[in-house]
Amino acid sequence: MSRGAAICASIIVPEYNQRMILAAVDDLLFRSKIRTVAKQVGADVQFVKTGAEVREALAAAPSLAVLDLHAAAIDPVGSVAALRAHGVPVIGFYAHVHTDVAQAAIAAGATQVMPRSAFVTRLPEILSGELVPGKDGTAG
Repeated sequence: MSRGAAICASIIVPEYNQRMILAAVDDLLFRSKIRTVAKQVGADVQFVKTGAEVREALAAAPSLAVLDLHAAAIDPVGSVAALRAHGVPVIGFYAHVHTDVAQAAIAAGATQVMPRSAFVTRLPEILSGELVPGKDGTAG
């Protein structure tokens, strides 16, 4: 990736060290995993637990949001729509057996969705900025 910015759809995503990632995750163990990887790659991650906190965090102009699509308190579909309305790329993750959740997120405008196992595997890429969300809603 060149210095400066990578282009995803029509959204300019700044280089990693210039961006803040919003993580809407309510599972404490998974938050710890994200925090550990973020520290390893030097990521600036802000955690939120509710849909209201997601909307409040828009003031910080996150350049990427990652959402647990099973976290009911964040209102995943509403949060995806709010984030996308502000031009924030969204990567959602879900339990692989719940493809209906993934489809709902895509319908709400999620930039990319992937099973939780793929998210965990690709977490360093996601948090480091190496993985720029695609516009078609698919992983990779």
